[in-house]
Amino acid sequence: MTYAHRVTSLGIMILMSISATTCAASATATTTLEQTIIPVAVPANSPKILPNEVSKFSKYGYGVWKAGDGIPYEKRFDLLPKAYEAEASKTKKVANLLRFFSMSDIHITDVQSPAQTINFGMQAQPGMSSAYSPTIPYTTHVLDAAVQTVNLLHKKQPFDFGIFLGDAINNSQHNELRWYIDIIDGGNINPNSDPKSKPSTDYMRPYEARGLDKTIPWYQVMGNHDHFWSGVEIPNDYIKQTVVGENILNMGDIIKANKDDLNSRGFYMGVVDVNTSEGKVINFGAVAGYSTPPKVNANAQRFIVSRNQWIAEFFNTVSNPIGHGFSQDNVKTGFASYTFEPKAGLPLKVIALDDTDCDTCKLGNGALGYLDKDRYDWLVHELDKGQAEGKLMIVAAHVPVGVSVPGFSMFDSASSPKEDALIAKLHNYPNLIMWISGHRHFNSVTAMPSPDANRPELGFWVVETASLRDFPQQFRYFDIVRNSDNTVSIFTTNVDPVVKPGSPAAKSRSYGIATGAIFNSWPPYSPSGAYNAELFKKLSPEMQEKIQKY
Repeated sequence: MTYAHRVTSLGIMILMSISATTCAASATATTTLEQTIIPVAVPANSPKILPNEVSKFSKYGYGVWKAGDGIPYEKRFDLLPKAYEAEASKTKKVANLLRFFSMSDIHITDVQSPAQTINFGMQAQPGMSSAYSPTIPYTTHVLDAAVQTVNLLHKKQPFDFGIFLGDAINNSQHNELRWYIDIIDGGNINPNSDPKSKPSTDYMRPYEARGLDKTIPWYQVMGNHDHFWSGVEIPNDYIKQTVVGENILNMGDIIKANKDDLNSRGFYMGVVDVNTSEGKVINFGAVAGYSTPPKVNANAQRFIVSRNQWIAEFFNTVSNPIGHGFSQDNVKTGFASYTFEPKAGLPLKVIALDDTDCDTCKLGNGALGYLDKDRYDWLVHELDKGQAEGKLMIVAAHVPVGVSVPGFSMFDSASSPKEDALIAKLHNYPNLIMWISGHRHFNSVTAMPSPDANRPELGFWVVETASLRDFPQQFRYFDIVRNSDNTVSIFTTNVDPVVKPGSPAAKSRSYGIATGAIFNSWPPYSPSGAYNAELFKKLSPEMQEKIQKY
């Protein structure tokens, strides 16, 4: 697949700070069960505008939203025999087994970096909002708001843990990763990466991140943007030198050329002018239009991290657990998969799986799901072990399985095994209840029914969490509950981060909605993009007997 197809496919797939300056201390968090965010349609007589024309958004009605009604849980019986639906009304919720939240695709972005791919998104081409969206100056603020919203929900009913499902950062840069971890840890955040400037715009001013409640352990999954340049390519020496230097990246028109060539030249990729209130993009477009090459102030801390360096950074933290799931062995080997058991005494384990492409071999498309033999063998070993030990299992990965968008599958054909064979293998484990993921930047729930009608317990759910970068900018939480008939119900609930009107996070919400209109990239379950469901799962006779104790 060409680089153009890779970037386009990534665009199709991926289509606030609650501090003293953004939200009152008395703020309360609601979920989409109570209220939703509904985009207001752009007036029919408004002109088409480009994504960088932020100053025109308000004038022409882009980015407007209103509060909408809440969305109740849809009962989903897809994995069970038809007769069960009539019996479900007789079941009662007996015990709350586990409660956790998931966030994904935060894409913390250094908008002053000379090596982002902003130019590719400037013309509002279909699928290219992944290259540029006017939300990018606000990514740190949105994460801070989401973390503070989790804290508010935690006060109402405690979470057992949280898990972040990959694409923590946008361009695999060290400074982006530090902002990300520091926001979750809590402390002073300075989103300015220019060592020689002190912009006063609201999105660039230093602020104090409250941090995730220290009683909530959080775990991390690797995404393609965490270790690939722009989420798709192994960076060559030119990109590595450019990202820490002063010259803005000069790249060929690889979208139109359909050519996977990082050595081509012809277009400057652009940066955000952080002295403009609307975050205007400058220094992009054809090289021929510039008499001298555009420059920025260099910063050595923008360096691109290796897989090993990315993992190691999660040990430089003040929140729990140290390493956030990773071990020192993961640091040494670069193998980014691990398991953990989130609740003492509960027979359930989470398998955190790295299903992104291999950044040393790059056999396939860096934007798609991929397993090599080592990771597949490890996954099978952990599934076998969990089944033998009588533990329910959740796979947490960046890329979902069993879903697709028009034109291609989410899993690369270079994967070993291929996606169909992987799913067939997963159907051998009755204790597998869920595969959770991000990557596509929207909420979705997909049933993977058992291939054997006589053994419905072999089915599992695929649950995707939206991005904090693109509308609807939501996270979700899960409640796993034992029913009186010893099935389990998985309640999955979407949450809009709490934002204060006029705050950077609130602006990001508006700009995300404007981006949806400009690129015509609305998520499923429109208009709100939210989807709440109760997912029923039948257990094996052995697990039904075991789960009765809980």
